[in-house]
Parts: sequence; structure tokens; C-alpha cells
Amino acid sequence: MARKLGLRKGFTTGACATAAARAAIEALLTGRFPDPVTITLPKGETPSFPLACAELAENRAKAGIVKDAGDDPDVTHGALILVSIAPSLRGGGIKFRAGEGVGTVTRPGLALAVGEAAINPVPRRMVAETIAEALALHGAPGAAADFEVTISIRNGAELAERTLNARLGIMGGLSILGTTGIVIPYSCSSWIHSIHRGIDVARAVGIDHIAASTGRTSERTAQKLYDLPDVALIDMGDFIGGTLKYLRAHSVPRVTLAGGFAKMAKLAAGHLDLHSSRSKIEGETLARMLEDLGADDLAASARSAASGGEVLALAQAKEVPLPDLVAKRAREVALATVGGAVAVDVLVVDREGHAIGRAGP
Repeated sequence: MARKLGLRKGFTTGACATAAARAAIEALLTGRFPDPVTITLPKGETPSFPLACAELAENRAKAGIVKDAGDDPDVTHGALILVSIAPSLRGGGIKFRAGEGVGTVTRPGLALAVGEAAINPVPRRMVAETIAEALALHGAPGAAADFEVTISIRNGAELAERTLNARLGIMGGLSILGTTGIVIPYSCSSWIHSIHRGIDVARAVGIDHIAASTGRTSERTAQKLYDLPDVALIDMGDFIGGTLKYLRAHSVPRVTLAGGFAKMAKLAAGHLDLHSSRSKIEGETLARMLEDLGADDLAASARSAASGGEVLALAQAKEVPLPDLVAKRAREVALATVGGAVAVDVLVVDREGHAIGRAGP
């Protein structure tokens, strides 16, 4: 999509932290900060980053990079990523610390142990590799890389309130993420990452029933109906296919899929990506459902309706249980996708948060 629309790619927090770390270690070794600073990403790209700030003191150097997420609506776009490096005890290796604005892991199920700074494995590896490269470049190949690396994000705690970190058990700030170092505009990779990690955390703490919802209204309805804790809630947005496919390989005993009529009607029609740009509600599909319910008189109107909401209103006016059939068909698609690994029920919710259709246990 990014290539088709000419959207500009950006860089992950992990890439920015690696660039800041490279500048800081170079300053420790040479007394000078490179500006711009160039790093090598996992797939071989070699981007350069301008420094936003640099401080050198005795046995400590700090550098900052302003994150450019390209044309992606990333919550951390424009954030200042700061890395401070100082020598540590000999033989200690590289120790990562969470500075201001970087969260700490408080729940099991993530790729990091409880109590660790929320700096993911790939960014950790990238930082370690760039430190080793700098040591080799400046005449210390094979030297012991014994350093304390503290990563901070200015205003990170405030920015984290706009993410799902607290639900994942990452408290106090943001995560340092990135697998390739590159942000693809509108790929929503961070959202999908949150879905997967949310499932991992729920499994790790023994949750046997999760609710994956398309939005806040349906989420609140499912939580209240089933009395679920926050850790059992998965904000899947439009990524129902990605959610179900992950559950197929990382199962929980039961999942409730909750969403509005239009979203669930798309799933009922076999669509696994519910975004409006990638799937539509077909009037013909809803018309056939009405015919299956014996409401032939409404089917013609459904075929010419302007929206799914219009069809829903027609059905509700005649007390035709269309939402229940949508839930039933959506559940069938979900069960086929998840491969029988999980018990599935579907909840169709209206704009006021009322459950208007249900299917499953």
C-alpha cells in the first residue's frame, strides 16, 4: 500500500535507539559524536540519523534521536529517543535499563522477563551489535562489551496512555519495538503486535476466556456481560483474521468475538480484514440472509440499501432476527479460521452497547 500511494517509510523506536546508542558509544571511545550517525538495520539498510542532542561527561555519554515514523500515524512520531551509555562492571556484559518514559514488564507472557525494561529482543540485539562494531572500528576488536545502556523517551509515560501497554502489563512508559527497523505506513504492525502480545499475556496468567473486540463499545459490552478482567480484553480492531490465525497456533479455551453489526456482517460473508478499504458489506449477502429467515419482502430493500445499518433497521422494525443469523454465520467463519482449537462465540453489539445478536456457547 505504501508503495502504491507513494507514502514515506519511517523508522522504529528500536532503530532510533540503536542510532542514539551508536553515537553515544562513539563519543565514549573518541570524544566526538558522529552527526549524522549511520547504522545497519537487520535487512542491510544503512540509514543516517541527525542528532537532536548530545552530552559527554566522564565515563558517560548520552545521545538523542527524534523519531521519524514517515507517513504512518504512529503515536511515537516526533518523540525524542535518548540513550545513555556508561561502562559497567567487568564481565557484566550489556545491561539494559528503562529510563524515564520507557516501561517495565510486570506480567508474564511477553518475550521479556517480569521486571525487565520493555526493550524488545531485536532492538537489544541491534544495540549490542552496534556497540561491538564501534569497539572493532576504534581498535578494540573483541574487547569486553561491559556497558549499562539506559533508554528513555521524553514524555513516554504520557504517550503510553494512548497505547495498550498497560493492558499488556507494561507499566510506566512505552516499549522499544522493531523487528526490521523500518515503519511501513499504515501497515499497523504495532497494533498487530499488541494483539499477539495481549493473547500471550492472557495465556501466561491463566485466562481461559478472552474477548476480542472491534471497538470500545463492543469491548465494554463483552466485558460486562461475561465479567472479564482487563487482561482478558483484546482490542483487535479490523484485524480479525490476524487474531484468529494467531489463536489457532496459541490457543485459549474460549474466545468471544464482539463487534458492531456491519463488522460482524463482513465476517459472516467471509472477510477476515474488516477495514472499510479492504472489505464491503454486500447488500446481496444480507438479502440472502433475510430470505433464509423468511423475510423475502425485506430482501429487495436490502439489495438496494445504502448501508448495513439501513438493512439492520429494516429487520429490527419487523422483528426479524438478522443480527442472530449474522452472529451464527460469523461464528462459522471464525471456527473454520481458528481450526477448532478454540471455542468461539460471537456477540453483535449496537451503537448504544446493547447485545442484539449472539451465537455460540
